[in-house]
Amino acid sequence: MAQQGGEAVHNRIAVLRAERGVSRRELADALGVHYQTVGYLERGEYAPSLHLALRIAAFFDVPVEVVFSLTPFPRIGAPAASGA
Repeated sequence: MAQQGGEAVHNRIAVLRAERGVSRRELADALGVHYQTVGYLERGEYAPSLHLALRIAAFFDVPVEVVFSLTPFPRIGAPAASGA
């Protein structure tokens, strides 16, 4: 997870790419970045600028909060927290 201001930035880029059948290179080309940058982002080795984060969200047509978070995303298939 990339550190920005002392906080980790978590993302769902790999999940969104897989759901839509988009390669790292295709995403990189659409964003105007090197394909390795997409890998760094996915592994949490690099926190994107606000501009790049917004472009990634726009590419996937989702709110930026769907792609990025300061807290870890729950694992797919993990039981949801219940208030009952």
